Amino acid sequence: MNHQTPDRVPVMCQLALGHYFLNCTGKPSKIWFNSEAFAGALVERRQKYGFDGILVNLPGRPPDWTNALASRERIGDREYLRWKSGLETIFGADDNPQTYEPDHKPPARADYTSVDIGDPATYRLPGYVWNTWHAPELWGIDPQADLSDPAVYPAWFTNTLSKVQQLAPDVSIHAEVFSPFTHLLELFGYEHALLALVDAPQRCHKLLGVLTQNVLAQVELYAACKPDAILVSSAFAGAGFISRQMYEEFVIPYEDRVFRAIRGYGLKSYVHTCGAIGDRLDLMSKTTVDGIDTLDPPPLGTVYLEDAKSKYGERFFFKGNLDAVNEMLNADDQTFERAVKERIRIGKPGSGYILSSACSVAPHVNPERLKRLAELATQFGRY
Repeated sequence: MNHQTPDRVPVMCQLALGHYFLNCTGKPSKIWFNSEAFAGALVERRQKYGFDGILVNLPGRPPDWTNALASRERIGDREYLRWKSGLETIFGADDNPQTYEPDHKPPARADYTSVDIGDPATYRLPGYVWNTWHAPELWGIDPQADLSDPAVYPAWFTNTLSKVQQLAPDVSIHAEVFSPFTHLLELFGYEHALLALVDAPQRCHKLLGVLTQNVLAQVELYAACKPDAILVSSAFAGAGFISRQMYEEFVIPYEDRVFRAIRGYGLKSYVHTCGAIGDRLDLMSKTTVDGIDTLDPPPLGTVYLEDAKSKYGERFFFKGNLDAVNEMLNADDQTFERAVKERIRIGKPGSGYILSSACSVAPHVNPERLKRLAELATQFGRY
């Protein structure tokens, strides 16, 4: 990440949560809702695959989270968690959980035509789950509290990160926050949020300002734990969702405030945006971000690593570019190994490259294939 020369090209993939559910011991609900269980799963898979780093991509959980449950049962390969609040969370065997209101209705989200930006209740709706919380009654935060104040967050917010640091002190540990733009999408729901960008742009800007302050509070909490880097997850800011012009207006100004804050704590930042981002790498280069994650190649995205490296290899560190579907999940061994060696060949010169899947490793990728990444990096990626 510092563009210094390591012993070899490092390897670090983000695994889909379903991959942990399928390959680690314990129920999916425990891995998802128990800080120690998720920390253990992260460390176990890192050791299994020989990764050089760990991304802690869920916040900590309250140790007494089961006290909020009304019932819990397993039917077939699914777990059903019914909360005393009336919400229900359903876990499949290989996917993120989904939370519903009674009668399987989607949980309420804010309405962009009438949202009260100054009302704390706006940010407590069950449909706005910060992408990973999935049960607002577990937050342990005063309903009237200002979420831009780090002091209002429960102590357990950073528990998973701290536990991973204890269990794996010799590898690079990264925390994750979500882009203000991702929060906006979660607040309204994705279809309505995209409409809001067109119908109510000034209201969106005001909300993005509030959401940025909330993200900055979380950055401060994580920075106090001294991770090696903080990833800003901005998965839905690619060309498949918004135009270059909208990216420049609604994403860049707010994310750059987050990047600057991370740098102010003496940490590295990088941004995770899926899909087609080849038309906005130059805009990213004008921000304070240190690195770019995913870099999906065609056909999933629009980034050729060789082009990105030649134009921006001195500006950014890069992580990713392996097609997670066509070169990892569905490829035969020969295709997979050829793709890995090609990324090492291109990414290695001048340092600044971390070998990784472009996006998350799919749940059903063979664990032995992931072990092979580190073996190939050792064989072909030495400096």
